[in-house]
Amino acid sequence: MNTLILIFAGLFGLIFGSFLNVCIYRIPQNKSIIWPRSFCPKCGKTIAWYDNIPVLSYIILWGKGRCCKEPISCQYPLVELLTAALTVLFVWRYGITAWTFVVLAAVYSLIISSVIDLQLMIIPDRFSIGLIVFGLAVSFLNPNFDGTAWHRFLQSLLGAGVGFFGTLAVAVLGWFMFKKEAMGGGDVKLMGGIGALVGWEGVITTTIFASVAGLIYSVFLMIFKGKKGGDAIPFGPFLSIGAIINLFYLVSPYMLTIEF
Repeated sequence: MNTLILIFAGLFGLIFGSFLNVCIYRIPQNKSIIWPRSFCPKCGKTIAWYDNIPVLSYIILWGKGRCCKEPISCQYPLVELLTAALTVLFVWRYGITAWTFVVLAAVYSLIISSVIDLQLMIIPDRFSIGLIVFGLAVSFLNPNFDGTAWHRFLQSLLGAGVGFFGTLAVAVLGWFMFKKEAMGGGDVKLMGGIGALVGWEGVITTTIFASVAGLIYSVFLMIFKGKKGGDAIPFGPFLSIGAIINLFYLVSPYMLTIEF
C-alpha cells in the first residue's frame, strides 16, 4: 500500500472524526448535525476554524476552551485519533475499493453508537436499524458472502436474523432468569445490523469477543470503581469491538476451537 495514500487516509480520518464528535453530541439532543457551526458546549460561543483543527487545537489550547477556559472533554481528540487509526487500518487492509467505503461507513456508525451508549446507555435506531438496512443493501459487495447477488443478500439476511433473534433470545432468557434487563433493545437491533455485514458466523464470534471484553471491563469497574457485579454496563461498545474485528478479518467460530 502506498504510504502517501495511508497518510491521506489518516488525515481524512482525523477530519471525519471531528464530524463524528458533532454527531455524538447533537444526535441524542435531536439537533441538526449541519447547522449551526461548531460551538463550545460550555458557553455556546462559535468556535473559530483555527480552534477546530482535529487533535492539534486540543493540544494548543491545553484541553480548555479559548472563550471560557472550561475543560474540553478528552473524548474529542480520542474519537478523532480512533477514527484516523481505523481509517488507515481498513484502507491498508482493503485498499481503495467500494468495500472499503462500505466498511468505513459501518465503522464510523459503530464509533458514534459506542460513544453515545457509553454516555447515555442508548443506541439510536438510526444507527442500529440503519445498519441492518445498510448491510442488506450492500450485500452484493460483501466479500464475506459468495454466490450471486441474490445469494449474498440471503446470507446477509440470515446473518441479520441470527444476530437480531439470537440476541433477543438472550435478552428474554436473561429477563426470566434474573428478573432484570440482561440485554437492551438497542443491543438487539445493533446485532442485527452487525449480522447483516458479517453473517451468522460473524455474529457468533462477535458475541464471544464482546462477552470477553465486557467481562474484563466489568472486573475493572468492580476493582477500581467499586461497582457491583449486577450493575448494568453499556454493551454496545463491546459488540462494536467484535464487529470491527470481524469486518477486518472474518473469524469463524471453528477458528476459536481449542483442541486438547
